[in-house]
Amino acid sequence: MNLRASLRKFNQERIVFSLAIILFVIFSLSLDRFLTPENIVSLLRSVAVLGVLGLAMVIVVLGRGIDLSLVANMAISVAWTFQLINTGMALGPAMAIGLAFAVGMGLASGILVAYAEIPALFATLAMATFIYGFGRAHLITGTDVVYMPRDIGWIAAVGQGGLFSIPMPIIVAAATALIAFGFLRYTKRGRFIYAMGDNFAAARIGGIAVRPMLVFQYVLAGGIAYLAGIITATSVEAMNTRIVNSNMIYDVILVVVLGGVGLSGGKGGVRNVIVGTLLIGTLLNGMTIMDIQYTVQNVIKSLILLLAIITDSVVNPRDEQTGQQGDI
Repeated sequence: MNLRASLRKFNQERIVFSLAIILFVIFSLSLDRFLTPENIVSLLRSVAVLGVLGLAMVIVVLGRGIDLSLVANMAISVAWTFQLINTGMALGPAMAIGLAFAVGMGLASGILVAYAEIPALFATLAMATFIYGFGRAHLITGTDVVYMPRDIGWIAAVGQGGLFSIPMPIIVAAATALIAFGFLRYTKRGRFIYAMGDNFAAARIGGIAVRPMLVFQYVLAGGIAYLAGIITATSVEAMNTRIVNSNMIYDVILVVVLGGVGLSGGKGGVRNVIVGTLLIGTLLNGMTIMDIQYTVQNVIKSLILLLAIITDSVVNPRDEQTGQQGDI
């Protein structure tokens, strides 16, 4: 019995955290440039956006959904914001329009999943294609890259500023994680999301308005994606819409699943996303210092994602009711 209790305590989150520490120690001892203040700050800064998108994804996954449109929503909404400012619109209205677009696309995804009852995998995949195509055709025509306006004002500090020598992207990511943790743990809507993920039918019988809650999850994810886009674009002073065609959405899923969030819903939280992000960030940073080719890095990440999904299917097996929902 004691052995079983010990094994139960040593769950996926603790395993991944232990691996992150081991990997950190190995890289520190074997790579000269790894354990330097500049590289550690660079490591944390590089995974800040990935962590924020992971927080958006975990809110959806906990309620037995998935959102493959996050990166497309992030890129197009912020690129449109920058273009509006570049054409003479004031910062406030332009940001309001960009945020409204991101939230509106999340609303559309939620309606497709909750009311049209299209499986989340297919609904959000279709929305990602629509957002990118519509954005390139009607909102930001003629260019792949939209540069940050020179007169963007205080918003530039989100990606370029700092506080007590800590880059602002790290601070914003940490603050977003703290807010997400408080929302999921201490608010009624957060508990509803866990209840829906744990047992969708029981949540409905218990009086939870499950369809509006599903829509709310995707709306919230869209808003967080816009924040991630602001961090990204202000850090590099541009938004490259070709990021939609990259592997970034798979990296987001990777940090969520790898950290121990169950794709069957109702299991995990913000801490799991942080653990998964730290492991992947450490791995990518070490591989970059070792000058491993980008394609090889993608192969390694793909294998890790596959292993994480297999582990999730064993630890959090799909039940009949999850299968009826049509989620992953």
